[in-house]
Amino acid sequence: MALVVVGLFVFGLRRRLIQRSGGTFDASLRWDAPEQGDSNGKGWAYGVARYNGDRVEWFRVFSYSPRPRRILERSAIEVAGRRVPEGEEELALLSDHVILVCLHRGTRLELAMSEDALTGFLAWLEAAPPGQRVNVA
Repeated sequence: MALVVVGLFVFGLRRRLIQRSGGTFDASLRWDAPEQGDSNGKGWAYGVARYNGDRVEWFRVFSYSPRPRRILERSAIEVAGRRVPEGEEELALLSDHVILVCLHRGTRLELAMSEDALTGFLAWLEAAPPGQRVNVA
């Protein structure tokens, strides 16, 4: 029983440390996502994303690692579109989330986040320093 309590405490402590610097939002991620039209809900991982300069660091929620699982560089992100969850995805994702379809260095990925987080993410993408190419559809 004590191990379970300690495990839950470490999860909570890790999340607080990630969020401590601010600029975080809840975001599910599907890396190497299938082509559009495949809404089986598989491959989604729940996580927390954090802005860090010209990068977004994505951390799995159910992990003890202090390091981000994925790092997305602003200059390498291409937004291909957005959509609402369909089919089994509606069960795999939080109810108010929308899906942003992106390419990052040739890898197709999908980020599911709230409308507010999406607005902030798109504003962050468009706020790239002068001379940096950003593709927002």
